[in-house]
Amino acid sequence: MVAMSSEEPSNAERTSAGTAGAGTASATGNRSTTPRGEAFAAYIAANWAERPRTEPAPREAAPFAAARRARLSALHPGRRLVVPAGPPRVRSNDTDYPYRAHSAFAHLTGWGADTVPDSVLVLEPAGDAHTATVHLRESAGRDSDEFYANAAIGEFWVGPRPALADIAVELGLATGSLRAFLETGLDELDWSVPTLVLRDADRVLTTRIDALRPSLEDPEAVDDADLARDVSELRLVKDAYEIEQLRLAIAATKEGFDDVIADLPQIVASPRGERVVQGTFDRRARIEGNAVGYDTIAASGPHACILHWTRNDGPVVPGDLILIDAGVELESYYTADITRTLPVSGRFGEVQRRVYEAVREAADAAFSIVRPGIRFRDVHAEAMRVIATRTAEWGLLPVGAEEALEADHQEHRRYMVHGTSHHLGIDVHDCAQARREMYLDGLVEAGMVFTIEPGLYFQPDDLTVPVEYRGIGVRIEDDVLVTADGAERLSAGIPRTADEVEAWIGSRR
Repeated sequence: MVAMSSEEPSNAERTSAGTAGAGTASATGNRSTTPRGEAFAAYIAANWAERPRTEPAPREAAPFAAARRARLSALHPGRRLVVPAGPPRVRSNDTDYPYRAHSAFAHLTGWGADTVPDSVLVLEPAGDAHTATVHLRESAGRDSDEFYANAAIGEFWVGPRPALADIAVELGLATGSLRAFLETGLDELDWSVPTLVLRDADRVLTTRIDALRPSLEDPEAVDDADLARDVSELRLVKDAYEIEQLRLAIAATKEGFDDVIADLPQIVASPRGERVVQGTFDRRARIEGNAVGYDTIAASGPHACILHWTRNDGPVVPGDLILIDAGVELESYYTADITRTLPVSGRFGEVQRRVYEAVREAADAAFSIVRPGIRFRDVHAEAMRVIATRTAEWGLLPVGAEEALEADHQEHRRYMVHGTSHHLGIDVHDCAQARREMYLDGLVEAGMVFTIEPGLYFQPDDLTVPVEYRGIGVRIEDDVLVTADGAERLSAGIPRTADEVEAWIGSRR
């Protein structure tokens, strides 16, 4: 990695200069420095060719984002709403994590992986509605030292920024200068207007707003948590654009699983085969989309019993199962979330197949009841009915299945402690700040997209199960769209049954 210039400003300096968030940590004087002389400044500013310009066009997401803003506007008449994209997040000293705009910002603007960091969406009340403006950092001229000397935002370091006018056309939104908004615009706003900010998106900007607006302690007033809740609940039912993006993400994820199966010989040959699985899938995610939607789980053998195993540093051994939980995230940020459990040798053993097909039976039972009007929690209950029945039949429970399903028993949950479903969309665990009565206890509606992902996990040291079960972990996860009269398994193209999985491995090899 190229060392950053010591001219890189501190966080405080960047904020006063027009950057909303903390961003990249400042560099030190211990590394190479950018020349400061007038001769260098004049030389580097001159003799640049005109860049070819492509006329901007409205993005496919723009009208859908406008409809989402209108729905949010209707929930907050007369209130100013501030939704930041957020700053880069420091990973280590002066290196950042890959930038990802806040999901609510992306959802309400239609701007995804190419969002300019620190941008801010402001919905200003206007009568019974709102006017929407995105404030973003303008391109720096070649006569400014920013474009070569500022490693956080200069185009020599991070590439050119788009013109305000182009973004206005692409997003169908008014645009403004972030620098002007932060230096003077914030102070000049009418702070008698109730103002809500998405607090977790940008701490620095939120602190400034807190200092300017009156206290929100009035019991008659809403608070910032209401905005966070509303932008989360706004995503419970997906629009046509979102559903199509999820279809594309799932199709790309299928290719990632195909790649992993094709690479099984190299995976098995490596002492850290789980890392090879992760690398193979993550490569496909970068080719087909933006990145992975979450850290890939490549859990072989007993690691499959660790629900969020992301160290992925173990071998992949023939005769074991490998549980792969992975999803491709597109440039729009919409992500798939798929789990398949594969026999490394290509064939399930007798007990492995028994466990696998029991999990599939639970998934199929849960899917069979999905339709508008059921409670979201009913999906989990139906899967648990099968899990309790099968584990009781195998003699693993101290009570019968019916008794185990009673609220004060739940012995079968020893082998599946997680829930069966979660909403999916621009976040892998979407709508997480929705109210319980809208989510877990809510009614299922057409247009909702969620996972169905039962599993069975028999820890290698679990003395309640026979030795032949110990160390087996199985999860099958599919992404489901609720339709007007039922449901569609969006990931149906990815083999699911034990026979299909064996044939899949055989064909890809």
